[in-house]
Amino acid sequence: MELRADAARNRAAIVEAARAVFAEQGLDAPLDDIARQAGTGNATLYRRFPTRGDLIAAVFAERMAEELDAVEAALAEPDPWDGFASYVTAVGLMQARDRGIADLVTMDVTRAPEIEAFRARAFQGLVTLVDRARSAGVLRQDFTTQDVVLLLMANAGLVERAHDISDEASARLVHLVLDGLRASAATDGPAAPQASATEEAMRRNSEHRLGAGTRKTKGSKPVCPQSTTPSTPEKGN
Repeated sequence: MELRADAARNRAAIVEAARAVFAEQGLDAPLDDIARQAGTGNATLYRRFPTRGDLIAAVFAERMAEELDAVEAALAEPDPWDGFASYVTAVGLMQARDRGIADLVTMDVTRAPEIEAFRARAFQGLVTLVDRARSAGVLRQDFTTQDVVLLLMANAGLVERAHDISDEASARLVHLVLDGLRASAATDGPAAPQASATEEAMRRNSEHRLGAGTRKTKGSKPVCPQSTTPSTPEKGN
């Protein structure tokens, strides 16, 4: 069903506000802040986006396409190491410049099909990058795609805690890690976690970001948390 013009404006304002607030505060930012910045009330936000996950999907489906672009650019690199390193560097920079992205790339997004579709394609590209670099003898042989998940989780934590210097701090972390991933730097060490373990960690991260504090309305499924101020619907919502 096509939205009325004023309802469409409200939706666009909410998405734009959410993009800015999530980038600054992360995906668990108070929904009140988003409604306030959008110039709408909480009731309008909930009507347009019944769950936080719905809002995240609307905001980030387009942004996740950038990760896919980074993979495709990396695959086009003729040098296997340069391709692998350029992808890791690009995603690290995306995280540093947007706390929402920093959170999102370390989460289970199976409940957001639009984002999951991009994630699945990007992951297949990453598998190719890793296999190509290992086969060329430039990436340590014990490296797995689960190690990329660990790096992105570490970088997400750094971005959250060193927000004022996130670009510099993240770039330094990624640089140091990449140096350690070269085949020439490899030493015996602990194995990477099993894929099931990192998937479980991502699932718990999703529950923390999307599920904590979820409030319910009578006879409905959970709606967005972190809103305690009652409001009245605006015209055109």
